[in-house]
Amino acid sequence: MAAKKKKEKTKKVSAKVEKLVDEVSKLSVMELSQLVEALQDKLGVTATPVAATAPTATPAGEAASEEAAPAASANQTVTMTAAGDNKIAVIKALREVNQNWGLKEAKDMTESLPTEVLKDAKAEEAKAAADKLKAAGATVELK
Repeated sequence: MAAKKKKEKTKKVSAKVEKLVDEVSKLSVMELSQLVEALQDKLGVTATPVAATAPTATPAGEAASEEAAPAASANQTVTMTAAGDNKIAVIKALREVNQNWGLKEAKDMTESLPTEVLKDAKAEEAKAAADKLKAAGATVELK
């Protein structure tokens, strides 16, 4: 009886979609990852999750330096110039910046410097990414 109520609460979908959902639910995590990559390649899209960034309080000295930066620059590029001493923390920070990167991609980025972490990102996103990487010990440039 509980299964019947559960089906009533879900949206109605076509038989084709329901069959696909049943098949996809049988896949392992690795197979799901491969499926996502194959669909992205075939359709020419990326499934980049939107990271919600909460506003943080900044000390008065930092606020003054932010005001000196041009507010009109809409897009910025984040370039990592040095990974620092704690590469593990930097790898974790890189994977937070772009959750589609795997461990290997993030590790390779720390070894092939300088490297672009974000290209043509909004100013807020670029600053958040740079702050995460700096907190992990990396040296970062915003352009």
